[in-house]
Amino acid sequence: MTVLITGAGMIGRLTAAQLRAQGEEVLLVDVAPNSEAEASGLNVVSCDVTDFARLDDLVASHGVVSIVHTAALLSTAIRRDPLAGVHVNTMGTANVLEIARRRNLARVVIASSTTVMYSAFASLPAMPIAEDFPYRIVSERPASIYAVTKVASEHLALAYASLYGVNVVVLRYGAVLGAGKEAATSVPGKLLSCLLDAGKGGVAARLDDPILTWNGREEFIDARDCAAANLVALRASAPKQRVYNIATGQWFSLDEFIDVVRERYPSLTIAELKLPEGGFAAFPHVRPAPSDVGAARRELGFSASHSLADTIAHFAESL
Repeated sequence: MTVLITGAGMIGRLTAAQLRAQGEEVLLVDVAPNSEAEASGLNVVSCDVTDFARLDDLVASHGVVSIVHTAALLSTAIRRDPLAGVHVNTMGTANVLEIARRRNLARVVIASSTTVMYSAFASLPAMPIAEDFPYRIVSERPASIYAVTKVASEHLALAYASLYGVNVVVLRYGAVLGAGKEAATSVPGKLLSCLLDAGKGGVAARLDDPILTWNGREEFIDARDCAAANLVALRASAPKQRVYNIATGQWFSLDEFIDVVRERYPSLTIAELKLPEGGFAAFPHVRPAPSDVGAARRELGFSASHSLADTIAHFAESL
């Protein structure tokens, strides 16, 4: 009885480690297993999620009963190669869902993102944003290919659930915070790494990349909490809503975020800074409210354990 996790990135490895610590058999697959995953002692196997036959064979040969699907290309990589992003993020999800259908797996957890709601910010009210938020399908379409692939993955998951009875749960992570070389490939990870490196090195942080600054406020989530959410989503007895926001319910301006980092590095300074008119990661609209996290608490039993201050202190230690 094995849980297969796609993607040996930060969230995938943390999920695998938490499951293993609880006595579960875990198989971690990635197109290019990294040294961190291998050094951790996890069972890591090379597999491209776009290779249906290989992935299906691993599910059959290892007695896999559930899948946590975190493998994806992030925005930075997709900007370099859009077609690869569509292929990995969309077809990879379709392959996981089809294998779950054919093999009658107990549960599939699909990693998504709250970026699916960003394009609707201008018309949403200033109240916590529920999972089933209203948006205009054309004028408020996703503003990035990454967000497009996440919307597609969510709808594929819901279609497989309603048409074929696949037991699937979709988790929309807020802006995920981590640190180190790997985390710096994501926008929130790049932001945190920039500030932590500057604070530790005693130099001014340069936030001159427009994707790293924002007007208004944004929400963040610790990668460890994303992993914990994956575990509870695997085991939830009655996830009726199927799609859940995974965030803290708190949100922060850029100044507030920097101030929390200064709690760790009081001498942190910021080079000349000009805020954009729009929101986080160069999206054109400012977030009107944090995500509503009530459904995840009620139906999954999930609440984030780590405050922003906890997260920054933890990842500062890892530098």
